[in-house]
Amino acid sequence: MLLTRIKGPRDLDRLSQEELDQLAAEIRSFLVDAVSKTGGHLGPNLGVVELTIALHRVFDSPKDKVLFDTGHQAYVHKLLTGRQDFGGLRTKGGLSGYPSRAESEHDVIENSHASTVLGWADGIAKANEVLGKENHHVAAVIGDGALTGGMAWEALNNIAAAKERPLVIVVNDNERSYGPTIGGLANHLATLRTTDGYERFLARGKDLLERTPVVGKPLYETLHGAKKGLKDFIAPQGMFEDLGLKYIGPIDGHDIEALESALQRAKRFSGPVIVHCLTQKGRGYEPAVQDEADRFHAVGVIHPDTGLPVSTDAASWTSVFADEMVKLGKERKDIVAITAAMLQPVGLKKFADAFPDRIFDVGIAEQHGATSAAGLATGGAHPVFAVYATFLNRAFDQVLMDVALHKCGVTFVLDRAGVTGTDGASHNGMWDMSILQVVPGLRLAAPRDAEQLRAQLNEAVLVKDAPTVVRFSKGVVGPAVPAVGRIGGMDVLRRPADEVTRPDVLLVSVGALAPMCLEIADLLDKQGISTTVVDPRWVKPVDEALAPLADRHRVVVTVEDNSRAGGVGSAVAQALRDAGVDVPLRDFGIPQRFLDHATRKEVMAEIGLTAPDIARQVTGLVAKLDGRYDSEPAATVD
Repeated sequence: MLLTRIKGPRDLDRLSQEELDQLAAEIRSFLVDAVSKTGGHLGPNLGVVELTIALHRVFDSPKDKVLFDTGHQAYVHKLLTGRQDFGGLRTKGGLSGYPSRAESEHDVIENSHASTVLGWADGIAKANEVLGKENHHVAAVIGDGALTGGMAWEALNNIAAAKERPLVIVVNDNERSYGPTIGGLANHLATLRTTDGYERFLARGKDLLERTPVVGKPLYETLHGAKKGLKDFIAPQGMFEDLGLKYIGPIDGHDIEALESALQRAKRFSGPVIVHCLTQKGRGYEPAVQDEADRFHAVGVIHPDTGLPVSTDAASWTSVFADEMVKLGKERKDIVAITAAMLQPVGLKKFADAFPDRIFDVGIAEQHGATSAAGLATGGAHPVFAVYATFLNRAFDQVLMDVALHKCGVTFVLDRAGVTGTDGASHNGMWDMSILQVVPGLRLAAPRDAEQLRAQLNEAVLVKDAPTVVRFSKGVVGPAVPAVGRIGGMDVLRRPADEVTRPDVLLVSVGALAPMCLEIADLLDKQGISTTVVDPRWVKPVDEALAPLADRHRVVVTVEDNSRAGGVGSAVAQALRDAGVDVPLRDFGIPQRFLDHATRKEVMAEIGLTAPDIARQVTGLVAKLDGRYDSEPAATVD
């Protein structure tokens, strides 16, 4: 196999055109076989095989910086830079599903949040200029979907202003982000795609010109590069050229020779250049091509021949939300939904099918989505903005200054909250309950099960004078966790097994960690430690009944699937101080560090967020209060 001979990008230089085509076929076969076993981003990578080969033949990585926006399409890049062991893809100790500096000097951007690559490219190109690195080039790959993000256009504004600073921007145009790309930019790119008279003109002349001795090929290169004027005659003037950026394209993103030609010309130009490449997401794998939803953007373990899942999971948090949104839509005509280019992943597809006039896809533009939601609320609608928890970080200012300041009734639904695991550091939704604590008036719910998700979503959309947030985990929703009582607005999940005047521990359980908190209480009970478990349901603001309840216990323990810094534990501690309740408090959550990719269970074990770990520490704390800390070791918990 040719692929096994590729240990680094320069190994590509020795391959003929025929061998390059063979290599592309081998890579596609490898990806289908490998990703079907582990899960991962299959469709995007199948679409950039030839483009990635061409990039590494034209640019000299790592001296030249080849940058990928979002990074989910970097599997081919990994293969061409010496990383061909995909057996542990996205698992602990295996390859990351995104670029990773720890893996290779060829990887630059790790954050895997869309629309950032042009800012990175602008900065690196400026550094090359300042430091006199004249032979260092920057090539930034950005999808048409990511170009819907405001950050990309902020960067383009700066890039276009530096007419003599070299930078190659490769637009990987597959008409999609997760689903089909929408909006004004998408319509413009579609115009360029479908107005192919220019490319047909060149294609017809190419054979004739290349057969002409001496001047044929140079003349073809000149014509192909002379977009201004000739292209205006045959196709609409490019929006990019209006910005002052040189434009090359559209180029067939699966023709290695054409790609290399375009990239070489862009590389030689002494200024910023757009290379517009047309690619097909999922190319070469029929199940992906036929999948209209997202072209196998991300898959679990599948049968490689059919593309069908190996196993069917039980109901997920996302599916429960999806069904409840349709129910709400039928009951209330003012309910509208917003997605940031993720209709399917966040569970709004059913709502969109049922109410096509009440769904708004803003593209990869969370900031705009939040402010638009404020406008919708001001106009009399109640918008529900569903977004991954990690992506709400990008819209914090808009949540604070547009939604909360104006007392707008907007509901934010945060999918993939807490530890998500396999997608790594940038996808863990571990900051939302911390950053949202500072937003005045905002109310935040953390449902513990499907029933509570439905109930709290219904409660959230009734609020008309403040932002509300409902957050839930990734994956399968667990069994129902019934309440045995209610104190204030809090559900009591467990009372001490024996009647005691002052129980030892008040355990505050946040969201989906309720089953684990009940397990902790069981372990403590075996050590003779009496425990009350409560679910606040709404963790912001802190329930007024919590402080007097805490005062009737010896120790307060909070457990949350969020950063300990500024999270629910911190809010509870502040509420107790404000109420004059002087009870020891121990908060358990995610440490203040970025977490490596692994399964959720493995990450939770690594950070000590498990029932045995927490029970062991609480046992030691109670033992210290009892005066047993120095005289005898704390009881162990098996």
